[in-house]
Amino acid sequence: MSRTHRPVKLVVPFAPAGATDIIGRLIAQKLGDRLGQPVVIENRPGAGTTIGNTVVAKAAPDGYTLLFAPTPFVITQALYPKLPYDAVKEFAPVSLLAVSPFILVVNDALPARTLGELIALAKAKPGVLTFCSAGSGSVPHMAGELFKLNAGVDIVHVPYKGAFEAVTGVMAGQVQMFFGDIGGVLPLIREGRVRALALSSETRSADLPTLPTMIESGVPGYVVLTYTGVVAPAATPPDIVQKLNTALNTSLQTPEAAAALRRIGAESAPASAQDFAAFLSAERDKWREVVRHSGIKIE
Repeated sequence: MSRTHRPVKLVVPFAPAGATDIIGRLIAQKLGDRLGQPVVIENRPGAGTTIGNTVVAKAAPDGYTLLFAPTPFVITQALYPKLPYDAVKEFAPVSLLAVSPFILVVNDALPARTLGELIALAKAKPGVLTFCSAGSGSVPHMAGELFKLNAGVDIVHVPYKGAFEAVTGVMAGQVQMFFGDIGGVLPLIREGRVRALALSSETRSADLPTLPTMIESGVPGYVVLTYTGVVAPAATPPDIVQKLNTALNTSLQTPEAAAALRRIGAESAPASAQDFAAFLSAERDKWREVVRHSGIKIE
């Protein structure tokens, strides 16, 4: 990156106005302030984020084209046997930015009042209980498949067209449960429209301090986070990666950034480029195992 004021392009592989785009625009503003040059958002939605990912994979490795990489960045690597890029070889991890947990919510008429009771009910009635998602291959779908694997239960996946439709299905009693991001389901929990059973993070949330985690509730190794990070084309020089990492991590430490993330149920999670690379590798291994075990296929 030179000392010119040439804009840095941050590719967001989703349409404008969603939660991912909102975080992306916050990061773009803060990163631009730190670098002293404009950072512009380019939305490239479609094909499970692979359109935007491809743009960055094939871009010049000069630090001026970056990818805003949310959870599907790794999930697509597990789901799609053939991608137009090599996700391991063609990207350089820059920094993890923010994370937020999922909450397992159920229809209030379901007799299970705890996660343990839900697991017992599912084992007593294999193939009867249902969980919904925002579509096949979505993060809520994968969260449900990991739950099936780790808890040893047989529950049926019902895909909807989006998260709103899915959680509406739970409230209406069309399906029994949904793994929803905390920002989306917390208001419904507080209004009593769905009932929360467990949190998907390693530790409890300040928003719901009495809600136990999945691990506390007897599902070993269950951690599912929705996260966002930044990656660059693979051959980006290490000094540029380090400069971007420092700028991103510093920008996340401001009270304004922390407050903005909290409003959508997320919290900052700054990390070194090396730690972010290790995080992505562990996520990749986890979701590949889930796909292998469940037999999920996305055409």
